[in-house]
Amino acid sequence: MNKNILGAICLSLAAAIWGGMYVVSKYVLTFIPPFTLIWLRYVIALIILALIMAVNRTPLPRRRDLGLLAWIGFIGYFVSIGAQFVGTKLSNAHMGAIITSASPAFIVIFATWLLKEKLTARKAGAVLLATAGVVVVIGFGGAGSGRLSGNLALILAAVTWALLSVYAKLAGERYSSLTVTTCAIFFALLFNTPVAARELITAGIGHFPALPVWSGVLYMGVVSTALAFFLWNKGMYLMDAGTGSLFFFFQPLVGSFLGWLWLKEPLNWNFFAGGALILLAVALIYLPGGQAEENNSGAQTM
Repeated sequence: MNKNILGAICLSLAAAIWGGMYVVSKYVLTFIPPFTLIWLRYVIALIILALIMAVNRTPLPRRRDLGLLAWIGFIGYFVSIGAQFVGTKLSNAHMGAIITSASPAFIVIFATWLLKEKLTARKAGAVLLATAGVVVVIGFGGAGSGRLSGNLALILAAVTWALLSVYAKLAGERYSSLTVTTCAIFFALLFNTPVAARELITAGIGHFPALPVWSGVLYMGVVSTALAFFLWNKGMYLMDAGTGSLFFFFQPLVGSFLGWLWLKEPLNWNFFAGGALILLAVALIYLPGGQAEENNSGAQTM
Protein backbone atom coordinates (compact mmCIF):
# COMPACT_ATOMS: atom_id res chain seq x y z
CA MET A 1 0.00 0.00 0.00
CA ASN A 2 1.19 3.53 -0.80
CA LYS A 3 2.83 5.14 2.25
CA ASN A 4 0.76 8.30 2.02
CA ILE A 5 -2.50 6.33 1.88
CA LEU A 6 -1.47 4.15 4.84
CA GLY A 7 -0.38 7.25 6.74
CA ALA A 8 -3.72 8.93 6.02
CA ILE A 9 -5.57 5.87 7.34
CA CYS A 10 -3.49 5.81 10.54
CA LEU A 11 -3.96 9.53 11.20
CA SER A 12 -7.68 9.43 10.42
CA LEU A 13 -8.21 6.52 12.81
CA ALA A 14 -6.22 8.24 15.58
CA ALA A 15 -8.18 11.49 15.23
CA ALA A 16 -11.48 9.59 15.10
CA ILE A 17 -10.59 7.69 18.29
CA TRP A 18 -9.74 10.94 20.09
CA GLY A 19 -13.00 12.45 18.87
CA GLY A 20 -14.87 9.49 20.33
CA MET A 21 -12.94 9.73 23.58
CA TYR A 22 -14.86 12.93 24.34
CA VAL A 23 -17.97 10.87 25.07
CA VAL A 24 -16.15 8.47 27.40
CA SER A 25 -13.99 11.04 29.20
CA LYS A 26 -16.95 13.33 29.84
CA TYR A 27 -18.46 10.56 31.96
CA VAL A 28 -15.28 9.26 33.64
CA LEU A 29 -14.03 12.73 34.61
CA THR A 30 -17.08 13.23 36.81
CA PHE A 31 -15.59 10.61 39.15
CA ILE A 32 -11.80 10.64 38.60
CA PRO A 33 -9.64 13.82 38.67
CA PRO A 34 -7.90 14.70 35.36
CA PHE A 35 -4.22 14.02 36.13
CA THR A 36 -5.14 10.82 37.96
CA LEU A 37 -7.06 9.73 34.87
CA ILE A 38 -4.06 10.57 32.66
CA TRP A 39 -1.84 8.49 34.99
CA LEU A 40 -4.19 5.51 34.80
CA ARG A 41 -4.34 5.80 31.00
CA TYR A 42 -0.57 5.74 30.75
CA VAL A 43 -0.14 2.79 33.12
CA ILE A 44 -2.57 0.68 31.08
CA ALA A 45 -1.12 1.82 27.75
CA LEU A 46 2.45 1.16 28.89
CA ILE A 47 1.61 -2.39 29.98
CA ILE A 48 -0.06 -3.15 26.64
CA LEU A 49 2.70 -1.64 24.49
CA ALA A 50 5.53 -3.17 26.57
CA LEU A 51 3.95 -6.61 26.17
CA ILE A 52 3.72 -6.13 22.40
CA MET A 53 7.37 -5.05 22.31
CA ALA A 54 8.35 -8.15 24.30
CA VAL A 55 6.36 -10.52 22.08
CA ASN A 56 7.79 -8.94 18.90
CA ARG A 57 11.26 -8.71 20.45
CA THR A 58 11.37 -5.07 19.45
CA PRO A 59 14.84 -3.58 20.09
CA LEU A 60 15.17 -1.07 22.91
CA PRO A 61 16.43 2.42 22.08
CA ARG A 62 20.10 3.31 22.42
CA ARG A 63 21.14 5.34 25.45
CA ARG A 64 22.12 8.32 23.32
CA ASP A 65 18.52 8.64 22.06
CA LEU A 66 16.80 8.48 25.47
CA GLY A 67 16.91 12.27 25.73
CA LEU A 68 14.89 12.66 22.52
CA LEU A 69 12.30 10.10 23.66
CA ALA A 70 12.09 11.72 27.11
CA TRP A 71 11.56 15.10 25.40
CA ILE A 72 8.70 13.66 23.32
CA GLY A 73 7.08 12.21 26.46
CA PHE A 74 7.53 15.47 28.37
CA ILE A 75 6.51 18.01 25.74
CA GLY A 76 3.69 15.97 24.22
CA TYR A 77 2.19 13.44 26.59
CA PHE A 78 2.84 15.40 29.81
CA VAL A 79 2.79 19.13 29.04
CA SER A 80 0.37 19.14 26.11
CA ILE A 81 -2.22 16.74 27.53
CA GLY A 82 -1.98 18.35 30.98
CA ALA A 83 -2.27 21.88 29.58
CA GLN A 84 -5.34 20.84 27.61
CA PHE A 85 -7.05 19.56 30.77
CA VAL A 86 -6.07 22.62 32.81
CA GLY A 87 -6.94 25.08 30.06
CA THR A 88 -10.36 23.56 29.46
CA LYS A 89 -11.08 23.66 33.21
CA LEU A 90 -10.03 27.32 33.58
CA SER A 91 -11.62 28.47 30.32
CA ASN A 92 -14.34 26.25 28.84
CA ALA A 93 -14.68 23.26 26.55
CA HIS A 94 -15.78 25.47 23.65
CA MET A 95 -12.60 27.55 23.71
CA GLY A 96 -10.58 24.39 24.31
CA ALA A 97 -11.83 22.85 21.09
CA ILE A 98 -11.19 26.02 19.08
CA ILE A 99 -7.71 26.83 20.38
CA THR A 100 -6.28 23.30 20.38
CA SER A 101 -7.48 22.87 16.80
CA ALA A 102 -4.70 25.31 15.90
CA SER A 103 -2.18 22.46 16.33
CA PRO A 104 -2.03 21.62 12.58
CA ALA A 105 -1.01 25.18 11.76
CA PHE A 106 1.83 24.94 14.29
CA ILE A 107 2.80 21.52 12.89
CA VAL A 108 3.19 23.07 9.44
CA ILE A 109 5.38 25.83 10.91
CA PHE A 110 7.59 23.46 12.92
CA ALA A 111 7.85 20.98 10.05
CA THR A 112 9.10 23.76 7.79
CA TRP A 113 11.59 24.86 10.45
CA LEU A 114 12.80 21.58 11.96
CA LEU A 115 12.21 19.07 9.15
CA LYS A 116 12.91 21.44 6.26
CA GLU A 117 9.63 20.48 4.58
CA LYS A 118 8.52 22.73 1.76
CA LEU A 119 5.59 25.01 2.59
CA THR A 120 3.45 25.05 -0.56
CA ALA A 121 0.56 27.38 -1.25
CA ARG A 122 -1.77 24.37 -1.53
CA LYS A 123 -0.71 23.00 1.86
CA ALA A 124 -1.09 26.40 3.57
CA GLY A 125 -4.48 26.91 1.93
CA ALA A 126 -5.68 23.47 3.03
CA VAL A 127 -4.71 24.16 6.65
CA LEU A 128 -6.53 27.51 6.60
CA LEU A 129 -9.60 25.93 4.99
CA ALA A 130 -9.71 23.10 7.56
CA THR A 131 -9.20 25.56 10.42
CA ALA A 132 -12.18 27.55 9.17
CA GLY A 133 -14.15 24.31 9.04
CA VAL A 134 -13.39 23.55 12.71
CA VAL A 135 -14.44 27.07 13.73
CA VAL A 136 -17.71 26.62 11.83
CA VAL A 137 -18.33 23.18 13.40
CA ILE A 138 -17.79 24.48 16.92
CA GLY A 139 -19.49 27.83 16.36
CA PHE A 140 -19.43 30.83 18.62
CA GLY A 141 -22.88 30.56 20.20
CA GLY A 142 -22.45 32.72 23.26
CA ALA A 143 -19.63 30.68 24.82
CA GLY A 144 -17.67 33.71 25.87
CA SER A 145 -13.93 34.27 25.67
CA GLY A 146 -12.96 32.28 28.75
CA ARG A 147 -10.33 33.25 31.29
CA LEU A 148 -7.00 34.49 29.95
CA SER A 149 -4.96 31.98 31.95
CA GLY A 150 -7.06 29.11 30.61
CA ASN A 151 -6.74 30.30 27.03
CA LEU A 152 -2.96 30.63 27.42
CA ALA A 153 -2.82 27.05 28.71
CA LEU A 154 -4.79 25.91 25.66
CA ILE A 155 -2.39 27.71 23.33
CA LEU A 156 0.47 25.94 25.13
CA ALA A 157 -1.33 22.62 24.53
CA ALA A 158 -1.65 23.34 20.80
CA VAL A 159 1.99 24.38 20.39
CA THR A 160 3.43 21.47 22.38
CA TRP A 161 1.29 18.89 20.54
CA ALA A 162 2.69 20.25 17.28
CA LEU A 163 6.21 19.86 18.66
CA LEU A 164 5.39 16.30 19.71
CA SER A 165 4.23 15.44 16.19
CA VAL A 166 7.38 16.82 14.57
CA TYR A 167 9.84 15.26 17.04
CA ALA A 168 8.00 11.92 16.87
CA LYS A 169 8.60 11.99 13.11
CA LEU A 170 12.30 12.62 13.75
CA ALA A 171 12.46 9.73 16.23
CA GLY A 172 10.62 7.56 13.69
CA GLU A 173 13.66 7.81 11.43
CA ARG A 174 15.63 5.86 14.04
CA TYR A 175 13.12 3.52 15.68
CA SER A 176 9.77 1.87 15.01
CA SER A 177 6.63 3.77 15.93
CA LEU A 178 6.00 1.14 18.60
CA THR A 179 9.32 1.88 20.31
CA VAL A 180 8.85 5.65 20.09
CA THR A 181 5.31 5.52 21.51
CA THR A 182 6.14 3.07 24.31
CA CYS A 183 9.22 4.93 25.52
CA ALA A 184 7.56 8.34 25.30
CA ILE A 185 4.60 7.11 27.38
CA PHE A 186 7.04 5.62 29.92
CA PHE A 187 8.72 8.99 30.41
CA ALA A 188 5.36 10.81 30.47
CA LEU A 189 4.22 8.45 33.22
CA LEU A 190 7.29 9.39 35.29
CA PHE A 191 6.63 13.10 34.82
CA ASN A 192 2.92 12.74 35.60
CA THR A 193 3.26 10.60 38.74
CA PRO A 194 4.04 13.37 41.28
CA VAL A 195 1.29 15.60 39.84
CA ALA A 196 -1.28 12.80 40.04
CA ALA A 197 -0.14 11.92 43.58
CA ARG A 198 -0.60 15.52 44.72
CA GLU A 199 -4.03 15.61 43.07
CA LEU A 200 -5.11 12.46 44.91
CA ILE A 201 -3.90 13.85 48.23
CA THR A 202 -5.75 17.15 47.81
CA ALA A 203 -8.86 16.05 45.90
CA GLY A 204 -9.18 12.30 46.36
CA ILE A 205 -11.67 10.01 44.66
CA GLY A 206 -15.18 9.44 45.98
CA HIS A 207 -17.48 6.49 45.46
CA PHE A 208 -18.38 5.71 41.86
CA PRO A 209 -20.10 2.98 39.82
CA ALA A 210 -17.17 0.60 39.44
CA LEU A 211 -17.96 -1.32 36.24
CA PRO A 212 -18.84 1.58 33.90
CA VAL A 213 -16.05 3.84 35.21
CA TRP A 214 -13.31 1.21 35.06
CA SER A 215 -14.56 0.11 31.64
CA GLY A 216 -14.15 3.71 30.49
CA VAL A 217 -10.66 3.93 32.01
CA LEU A 218 -9.67 0.66 30.32
CA TYR A 219 -10.99 1.89 26.97
CA MET A 220 -9.09 5.16 27.30
CA GLY A 221 -5.88 3.36 28.23
CA VAL A 222 -5.97 0.69 25.52
CA VAL A 223 -7.75 2.37 22.61
CA SER A 224 -7.45 6.13 23.13
CA THR A 225 -3.86 6.03 24.38
CA ALA A 226 -1.91 2.91 23.35
CA LEU A 227 -3.57 2.44 19.96
CA ALA A 228 -4.28 6.07 19.04
CA PHE A 229 -0.84 7.39 20.06
CA PHE A 230 0.79 4.60 18.06
CA LEU A 231 -1.37 5.33 15.01
CA TRP A 232 -0.63 9.06 15.17
CA ASN A 233 3.14 8.55 15.44
CA LYS A 234 3.05 5.93 12.68
CA GLY A 235 1.01 8.18 10.39
CA MET A 236 3.26 11.19 11.00
CA TYR A 237 6.29 9.06 10.12
CA LEU A 238 4.75 7.79 6.89
CA MET A 239 3.59 11.18 5.63
CA ASP A 240 4.88 14.66 5.12
CA ALA A 241 4.21 16.22 8.57
CA GLY A 242 2.51 19.32 7.20
CA THR A 243 0.10 17.24 5.14
CA GLY A 244 -0.49 14.75 7.94
CA SER A 245 -1.45 17.55 10.31
CA LEU A 246 -4.71 18.04 8.39
CA PHE A 247 -6.11 14.78 9.73
CA PHE A 248 -6.12 16.22 13.26
CA PHE A 249 -9.22 18.15 12.19
CA PHE A 250 -11.28 14.96 12.11
CA GLN A 251 -11.19 14.93 15.93
CA PRO A 252 -13.80 17.68 16.57
CA LEU A 253 -15.85 16.43 13.61
CA VAL A 254 -16.10 12.89 14.98
CA GLY A 255 -16.56 14.19 18.53
CA SER A 256 -19.52 16.32 17.49
CA PHE A 257 -21.12 13.45 15.59
CA LEU A 258 -20.73 10.94 18.45
CA GLY A 259 -21.96 13.54 20.93
CA TRP A 260 -25.14 13.73 18.85
CA LEU A 261 -25.38 9.95 18.46
CA TRP A 262 -24.74 8.88 22.07
CA LEU A 263 -25.29 11.96 24.23
CA LYS A 264 -28.20 13.40 22.20
CA GLU A 265 -26.37 16.70 21.76
CA PRO A 266 -27.92 18.68 18.88
CA LEU A 267 -26.27 18.97 15.48
CA ASN A 268 -26.92 22.21 13.62
CA TRP A 269 -26.15 23.38 10.09
CA ASN A 270 -22.65 24.41 11.21
CA PHE A 271 -21.66 20.75 11.73
CA PHE A 272 -22.41 19.86 8.12
CA ALA A 273 -20.99 23.09 6.66
CA GLY A 274 -17.81 22.88 8.72
CA GLY A 275 -17.45 19.16 8.01
CA ALA A 276 -17.67 19.86 4.29
CA LEU A 277 -14.86 22.43 4.59
CA ILE A 278 -12.63 19.94 6.45
CA LEU A 279 -13.21 17.22 3.86
CA LEU A 280 -12.60 19.72 1.07
CA ALA A 281 -9.27 20.68 2.67
CA VAL A 282 -8.12 17.06 2.77
CA ALA A 283 -9.29 16.53 -0.82
CA LEU A 284 -7.32 19.62 -1.87
CA ILE A 285 -4.10 17.92 -0.78
CA TYR A 286 -4.92 14.71 -2.65
CA LEU A 287 -6.04 16.26 -5.93
CA PRO A 288 -3.61 15.61 -8.81
CA GLY A 289 -0.35 17.41 -8.10
CA GLY A 290 -1.17 18.07 -4.46
CA GLN A 291 -0.03 14.90 -2.72
CA ALA A 292 3.17 15.40 -0.77
CA GLU A 293 6.35 13.83 -2.09
CA GLU A 294 7.57 10.77 -0.24
CA ASN A 295 10.55 11.79 1.82
CA ASN A 296 11.16 8.45 3.50
CA SER A 297 12.74 5.44 1.90
CA GLY A 298 10.45 2.82 3.36
CA ALA A 299 7.73 2.05 5.86
CA GLN A 300 8.55 0.55 9.24
CA THR A 301 6.83 -2.42 10.71
CA MET A 302 5.18 -2.47 14.06
